[in-house]
Amino acid sequence: MGYLTTHVLDTANGCPGAGIDLTLRRLAPGDAAVLVERTTNADGRCDAPLLEGAEFTAGRYELILRVGAYFAQRREALDDPAFLDEIVIRFGIAHEDEHYHVPLLVSPYGYSTYRGS
Repeated sequence: MGYLTTHVLDTANGCPGAGIDLTLRRLAPGDAAVLVERTTNADGRCDAPLLEGAEFTAGRYELILRVGAYFAQRREALDDPAFLDEIVIRFGIAHEDEHYHVPLLVSPYGYSTYRGS
């Protein structure tokens, strides 16, 4: 069975993105069902996969990461309002037997993501 994970790295400070609140939603026409709400651990990961087992199905998903609160908590000198607040990553799962990993490399002014392994 496949599963979904994430990992957040704070590229501005050279450390894991610890304590970032996130929400995973499954997207369907006219609907976006919340599946998971978590907070990243000290390593910038979640303690368990975001999706696995029967919940891990093909479809479109949205991962929302609240990085504005994270950088504010670190007492970063941010504009008001901050340039980045919530990062929304929309992606698809096509193969239910594979590991999908969605890393986020983030600073207060930019980010990058990709399908990791």
